[in-house]
Amino acid sequence: MRFKRAFRATFAVLRDAIRHMSADDGFAVASHVALSSLLALFPFLIFIAALTGFLGMAGMADRIAALLFDAWPKEVAGPIAREIRVVLTEPRGDALTFGIVVALWFAANGVDALRIALNRAYGVIERRSYLRLRLMAIALVIAGSVILIAFAFLIVFAPLAIKAALAFAPVIEPFVDRLNLSRYMIATLLTLGGLLVVHSFLPAQRRRFLDVLPGILATLALWLAAGAAFGAYLASFANYVSTYAGLAGVMTALVFLYMVSACFVFGGELNAAILRRRKQAATSLQGVGG
Repeated sequence: MRFKRAFRATFAVLRDAIRHMSADDGFAVASHVALSSLLALFPFLIFIAALTGFLGMAGMADRIAALLFDAWPKEVAGPIAREIRVVLTEPRGDALTFGIVVALWFAANGVDALRIALNRAYGVIERRSYLRLRLMAIALVIAGSVILIAFAFLIVFAPLAIKAALAFAPVIEPFVDRLNLSRYMIATLLTLGGLLVVHSFLPAQRRRFLDVLPGILATLALWLAAGAAFGAYLASFANYVSTYAGLAGVMTALVFLYMVSACFVFGGELNAAILRRRKQAATSLQGVGG
């Protein structure tokens, strides 16, 4: 009986989330997030290239781009990654020039799109000033760049450090697999941390960790499923080249980002549905108590 009640409650929350996502134009908002993300991708990587060049880390931006696209289906990542490599082959040490500032500004547009999507999902009205919102978006882009650089160091140089350590201390060889596993656990934690920051700080109202956790976990699960399904579809059925010719790479990336964005918007709607159900339950208890 308890399992049946839990199933009904879960189904009711999911139905409420889907219904509100449709009512809030969530699928249209996902299109906005997808397009903004694609438009922000190149400026974001150009800024990383400038930052790593300024810090004397030649070639690190290309490695970071490869790490970013590892999570994408190869049919989607291939054409975009080739174009990005062309952009990143030019040395960029001019981190403070006008062009890089513009790249940072446009990269922040992707963050703004996420904020708008979450405000719609949570049903809150934005009252913060434009300047404050823009500075917050730019700060998140810079913070994300620094984190990605640190992550690239971990992924790229950790195997070299492990190999050197094994040469001097072969006794640690049984622990190497655990160290490799730790790297992927860190990658997962970084993704969770990014979603937590986005859900907690971007919307107009702050929320507790437990209030945003269900949507974050749902987003991750849906991202994995959507990536696997879309990759299998492209490999087996789709022929975007015959349909979109030279735009095939851009179109596949845009469709993939739309799916990813829809999963992100649904995560916000799921959190909002759970909060509404909790509020209704609390109101019912107060009515009974009164």
